[in-house]
Amino acid sequence: MTLKRERLEARFEALAPADHDERTATLTWYTGAAVRRYDARGPYEMRFSMEPGAVRLERLASGSAPLLNSHRDYTVADVIGVIAKAWIESGAGKAIVRFSKREDVTPIWRDVEDGILRNASMGVAIHALKDVTPEGAALRQILVTDWEPEEVSLVPIGADPGAGFKFERATGPQEQTMEETITETGGEARNEVNVDAERQAAALAERTRILELDKIGRTAKLDARLIAEHIECGTAVEEFRRLALDELARRSEETPIRSATAVVTRDEADTRRAGIAASLLHRYDPKLFPLKEDLGRDWLGMTLLDLGRECLEAAGTRTRRLSRNEIAKLALSTSDFPYILADVANKTLRQAYKAYPRTFLPFSRRRTAADFKNINALQLGESPALQKVNEKGEFTYGSIAESKETYKLATYGRIVGITRQVIINDDLGAFTRIPAGFGVAAATLESDTVWGIITSNPAMGDGVALFHANHANLNTGSGSALGLTGLGAGMAAMAKQKGLDGATTLNVQARYLAVPVALQLTAFQLVAANLAPAQTANVVPEYIRALTPVAEPRLDAASTTAWYLFASPDQIDTIEYAYLEGQDGVYIETRQGFEVDGVEIKARLDFGAKAIDWRGMQKNAGA
Repeated sequence: MTLKRERLEARFEALAPADHDERTATLTWYTGAAVRRYDARGPYEMRFSMEPGAVRLERLASGSAPLLNSHRDYTVADVIGVIAKAWIESGAGKAIVRFSKREDVTPIWRDVEDGILRNASMGVAIHALKDVTPEGAALRQILVTDWEPEEVSLVPIGADPGAGFKFERATGPQEQTMEETITETGGEARNEVNVDAERQAAALAERTRILELDKIGRTAKLDARLIAEHIECGTAVEEFRRLALDELARRSEETPIRSATAVVTRDEADTRRAGIAASLLHRYDPKLFPLKEDLGRDWLGMTLLDLGRECLEAAGTRTRRLSRNEIAKLALSTSDFPYILADVANKTLRQAYKAYPRTFLPFSRRRTAADFKNINALQLGESPALQKVNEKGEFTYGSIAESKETYKLATYGRIVGITRQVIINDDLGAFTRIPAGFGVAAATLESDTVWGIITSNPAMGDGVALFHANHANLNTGSGSALGLTGLGAGMAAMAKQKGLDGATTLNVQARYLAVPVALQLTAFQLVAANLAPAQTANVVPEYIRALTPVAEPRLDAASTTAWYLFASPDQIDTIEYAYLEGQDGVYIETRQGFEVDGVEIKARLDFGAKAIDWRGMQKNAGA
């Protein structure tokens, strides 16, 4: 359920002649017309349902609802009358209004009598609405299915261009109504057909004005709230164009000109969103997200509810009379607050994702997958050996062997709902700790997948296990213990690996030493550069010291003695991992909740991995 307050155009229809002295008039306050509105996503058309049960008429029909001066409700002097009676007739809302007899209201009443004041606007509370935009429509269509008229106001210009006063004065024997007036030269009377034609022309002109103002505003990148204000107050197209040009000129003057330097400028809405996001990130972790320049300082110390109120006010929604619960619900549904929270959530997720230690990255190769079909990792064998060509001899053809490993992406994800209670309770952690946890979970899953390949020793494309004697990459027995002897044997075995042709020596150089944490002290001592052994036999050669140690606790679960050597992926394929094209690791999406009364956060990871070539990896069982 949504709660929002709106202003909708109404019109005076007729003054009952018998009630002239009582200052009463009949008012049509809604006829089912659609009105143009704006939010953080841009313009849309809103229409209020007149179906039975959709309109809560109790307040307007109570006899005490106010008639206001231009929606002002700061003092009792702003009340210029009362809604004496309200009802719905033939799908239209009607009311009898009675003006105050105060002296300050008398000029307003006279202008109404004289047909000068012709526009009125209605203030409503919106309790429920839905998007009914037809497929392919250029403009969103919103239908309000549960709403309550609260007051009616006299305004200079109403929101509905097709509405206005249709007013008749009480006439005596010598008086004529406005429609019956005949010109002194004997012209024809203006009948209702002419009046309707004029109204249609006026409606078309007003709609053209609204569309033109919206076009000018969007072209000049003006704030949506500013555009809406000028539409409401009836600003002429030429005047608005001049204002837009003045604003563009002001921005140009404020933008410094520097040689070979790009200066990025933000409009008011962008600055506000970026500032609020920066303040929330700084509140989450000041060290990771320090404030840069003055961005975000204006919102430091504000609660989530305060920031939600700021976003609503910026979007043109009055919050002065709204409860905390109403503000929280509106902020999560009708403002750009959810987009700000999504930005904060995404940045905390990415920070946690990148900070988590993924120890497989140095010896693995990354690629991008266009879809979820099988990924064929093709291994090309060695180029055929060059053969001597005798004088007048012919060059002969050689062949290149090839092998293939196949894998595909899998999708992983979860959804967590953040309710409006989070906003009311100012629980920032829900938008920071949860996404950060998603980031850690994604990085953990990637590490589990890659190291799981290594410890599970799966079958390769040739049907033989990844680490196997047939692949010449598995050392067992006492000589496989982690030490100088074992390292020398393992590195030598990698260097002697043969190509796919079974003859070419590859001379694969080990670059990474992966050990369980139970062996990390030994591994780091072996490659340390500052140890000076007392005996020559204990001297560690430089080629062993060139190894980069990698300690991985996932290896301990499989064996506390087994250790591995990996070549650089620049020399030969080892482990390959892939993400979906355009999705670099984990990412999140947010939407207004359907299952929860708030916002849903979804984390998704499209990831796959596979061992590609056993010749770049060596397992040593250890003693």
